[in-house]
Amino acid sequence: MSKNMYFNKDHEMVKKSAREFVQKEINPHMDEWEEKGIAPLHDLFKKMGDLGFLGIRYDEKYGGEGLDYWHETAMMEGFACCHGMGVPMGIAVQTNMATPAIAEFGSEYLKDKYLRGAISGDMVAAIAVTEPDAGSDVFALKTTAKRDGDVYLLNGSKTYITNGTQADFLTLLARTSDDSGHHCFSLFVVPTDLPGFAISKKLDKVGMRSSDTAELFFDNMAIPVENRIGEEGEGFIYQMQQFQHERFTVLPLVCEAGDMMIDMTVDYIRKRIVFGKPLMAKQVLRHRLVDWKTELECLRQMMYHIVRMKTEGLDVTREISMGKLFAGRLGRNIADGCLQMFGGMGFMNEMLISRLWRDIRLMSIGGGADEVMSEVIGKLEGF
Repeated sequence: MSKNMYFNKDHEMVKKSAREFVQKEINPHMDEWEEKGIAPLHDLFKKMGDLGFLGIRYDEKYGGEGLDYWHETAMMEGFACCHGMGVPMGIAVQTNMATPAIAEFGSEYLKDKYLRGAISGDMVAAIAVTEPDAGSDVFALKTTAKRDGDVYLLNGSKTYITNGTQADFLTLLARTSDDSGHHCFSLFVVPTDLPGFAISKKLDKVGMRSSDTAELFFDNMAIPVENRIGEEGEGFIYQMQQFQHERFTVLPLVCEAGDMMIDMTVDYIRKRIVFGKPLMAKQVLRHRLVDWKTELECLRQMMYHIVRMKTEGLDVTREISMGKLFAGRLGRNIADGCLQMFGGMGFMNEMLISRLWRDIRLMSIGGGADEVMSEVIGKLEGF
């Protein structure tokens, strides 16, 4: 019987299939991909697309599975057993960051070509919002897309773009008006094979090293008008909605990675003898582990509460912002505390706990920093 009262047999099968895929196709290669600073996403995503992992909630008309938010959450939990967070993040970009706006607001042309391509794994997608001078402050974006007949001329740069060196298309937010306010941005599908596109450099990160991250440059890049998602001037609104799909992915990742870190730590301190006794005999360490387990259960229940709300079509901005804020902090605490229990061994690069310690730090930065989440929550609470 499942531990999870919310997952039925089909949900459990999805999670099991995802875990089996990770154990067969991802974990055996993680050391190599970490060393190279990149995972072969075209090859990996094609295998995933063939198995239906990349469009689990998307319309069957475009190659998706047409399943619900519970199936999606089960799949995310399954893929979170990776020996590192870089690859799950690259997958989440494909499924929950670069494609939701296309599915929800894109034309038939965009859905048939780009959403279908992303779902099948024939195309690698990236989300391009952040710029050198504008991260969480989206209003500070400087990249422009000026209408010129049947094209938009795209100029500017984007940075910290996950999947950026391999992407076949970007879901990109650019300024289409000099006016102030929410309605001066538009969202575009930008194919990376058009003239005027350049990868400025591949970035060297502290963690998430199996995930390629790039700085991108656009010089009078002509983007067909038909590649605009929805209406001109509505891109900011579309992206704010898309952010909710992105931020939610942090919750299952931290829940599963947290359990994995605790399990490996318990295994280590049961065997590690200090002053004639296993470290596990130390009450202070057991109590820390219990606290983390308790907090993980709170996070997991918040995650499932959000899924229930999404299933009912409710606005989950407040709850997802709270969940991401809590998850980022909790993940950092668990990773740091578990590494401490490993002692000197935990500080060795060869240890999985050190990789997860580096990787999980991004959860409080990417997709909206902790401080931004606090501001969002404060405004929603009327503070």
